[in-house]
Amino acid sequence: MRASQRARGEDVALVDALLSADERRRSSGVRFDELRAEQKSLGKLIPKAAGDEKAELLKRAGQLAADVKAADADRDAAATETQDLLVKLSNLVHPDVPVGGEEDFVTLETHGDIRDFEAEGFTPKDHLELGQLLGAVDVERGAKVSGSRFYFLTGVGALLELALVNAAMAQATAAGFTPMLTPALVRPQSMAGTGFLGQAAQDVYHLEKDDLYLVGTSEVALAAYHMDEIIDADRLPLRYAGFSPCFRREAGSHGKDTRGIFRVHQFDKVEMFSYVAPEDSQAEHQRLLEWEKQWLTSLELPFRVIDVASGDLGSSAARKYDCEAWIPTQGKYRELTSTSDCTEFQSRRLSIRVREDKKVRPLATLNGTLCAVPRTIVAILENHQQADGSVRVPEVLRPYLGGRELLEPVSR
Repeated sequence: MRASQRARGEDVALVDALLSADERRRSSGVRFDELRAEQKSLGKLIPKAAGDEKAELLKRAGQLAADVKAADADRDAAATETQDLLVKLSNLVHPDVPVGGEEDFVTLETHGDIRDFEAEGFTPKDHLELGQLLGAVDVERGAKVSGSRFYFLTGVGALLELALVNAAMAQATAAGFTPMLTPALVRPQSMAGTGFLGQAAQDVYHLEKDDLYLVGTSEVALAAYHMDEIIDADRLPLRYAGFSPCFRREAGSHGKDTRGIFRVHQFDKVEMFSYVAPEDSQAEHQRLLEWEKQWLTSLELPFRVIDVASGDLGSSAARKYDCEAWIPTQGKYRELTSTSDCTEFQSRRLSIRVREDKKVRPLATLNGTLCAVPRTIVAILENHQQADGSVRVPEVLRPYLGGRELLEPVSR
């Protein structure tokens, strides 16, 4: 655990503080049990005693009552401190994860061909210019209505979102996922249990009056779906594909990706979520990655797969792979999907267990983005644009757009 904390760039001293608190919890628990045992024994002797002996026993009983109360308080305080420290620890990093910060990832695969627009005779437009030409994106009115980093999808933009969501859900359903429409508001226990009230807390919207949180991903609701449940082993794996709005404050992103709809406060997403036996989590992680690669390949997007470095992992992830699509006008790959193996981290916090051969133990949870809508629209518009400002529709989306092969500019 110390090595994991060090690899993440997080507080190593937290581990020693936890061990110390846990030792106090154990010793105070033993002390309480000893005093309670003596108290019970004394309770049996007092009725049988008389005179001075009884007076002494009653005196001792009074002292024991005070000692038991104090030991109980010490035990509860130590247990509370232990739990408070425990939830501050991130998940154990998988030993194969590259160590370092955001730029220390390892590229595992590269897929698709990057278009040479200059060789085709034109300079590519960015997604916002294309979105405005198509009558698909309106950020000015989004800012007027809600503030910066909000937007409207209009006309073919709205239809393109619906096409993406339906196509993504069709792929997930064909792969055996159960489609889910999930709540966007969750209780604190759900948010904390999935690990989003630790290092990610600054990005979370909190409705103080109701003590509810707006989810940044349907992963939260899907993880908490089986909270406080015991699942029979023969039901695993359980796979859900959740669709929900997602809300992120984007704290600390001032000045980053301010143009267009790449980094926004509200967006829709299709999220894959799996419950599996812990020994199956690494294999399931690879399956989720393959489904993401299948999706991006079907959209005919050039992309790469990276093994995210330890310092860039979310607190719940033991390992994470990102699929980054090529964005022509930025001249670089940008994250479109990610998949994380959270091992038993979330299930322990949410008390989700599996029953197998009369034994009960925590299971493993994993998540994987299938389609984060705005970023996917950005990648489609820029990579499939034509010289006249039209955009070619990938074949996988055409059945959901009435067979349309091109999105064409409109007069405003």
